[in-house]
Amino acid sequence: MAARAYWQGQIRLALVSIPVEVYSATRSGAAIAFRQIHEPSGKPINYEKVVAGIGPVDRDEIVKGYEVSRGEYVLLDDDEIEAVKIESRKTLELVQFVGADEIEPLWYEKPYYVVPADDLAEEAYVVLREALRAAGKVALGQLSVRGREQLVSLKPCGRGIVLEVLRYADEVHKARGFFAEIPDDAPSEDLLDLATTLIEKKTAPFKPEEFHDRYVDALHRLVEKKVKARGKKILEDVSEPAPRGGNVIDLMAALKKSLGSGDGGGAEKKPAAKKAAQPKRSVAKPAAAPRRKKA
Repeated sequence: MAARAYWQGQIRLALVSIPVEVYSATRSGAAIAFRQIHEPSGKPINYEKVVAGIGPVDRDEIVKGYEVSRGEYVLLDDDEIEAVKIESRKTLELVQFVGADEIEPLWYEKPYYVVPADDLAEEAYVVLREALRAAGKVALGQLSVRGREQLVSLKPCGRGIVLEVLRYADEVHKARGFFAEIPDDAPSEDLLDLATTLIEKKTAPFKPEEFHDRYVDALHRLVEKKVKARGKKILEDVSEPAPRGGNVIDLMAALKKSLGSGDGGGAEKKPAAKKAAQPKRSVAKPAAAPRRKKA
């Protein structure tokens, strides 16, 4: 089944217009859903649309309303909302270009794939992609979709272009409120060297398929055990985290132990140089792309 386009319209750069279709680049990951159950009967609890003093109401009696003062609403029909005219509903105007490394990760919200709507749009699409790549820039613009106008960026991605929804300034907390009391002192050279060595030992290519949601896996195992136990209560053994506060950490000793404990990743260890015989010491080891329409 072909994916449904999230947005259809045109990218406009000055006098150049490129018809495109935008598709979600992500999907919901593994999850386990729970229902609320009435324990005495074992039946699921349902939810009804209820008006105070009236009771349950039919869906066709429900309209959208905006509260203009306490208890006072302006009622709007769907066709009235749909008729609001804004250019970015069908046109993504590229209004600015910025360096690819100028936008911090916290501004990005969700990625989408942008594809040319037909064969005639491909040439202009490729030109835009390669121009962005050559300049090392991302394009900024705004598009209106599903009830709001979103700030977005465009950047090259292999043969295509990725659109990423950005957060507005009022949607991001100022970092200084969280980091203000963290000291800005430079660490000692020795500590920095040890930490850098540890990072290098644990460095490897990013392979997202090697990571998965272990909590969801554990919940599935719990459900299977519960079925086999015929409803009997099952409590897994949970290791308690180390207590916080009150402990002075010898950072130098901890980094050295991490480097020598085998926790440094898959990097090969260099054979130790031979030394004079010394008493041995025991060391504790820590635990499918959418089909495009032809013109």
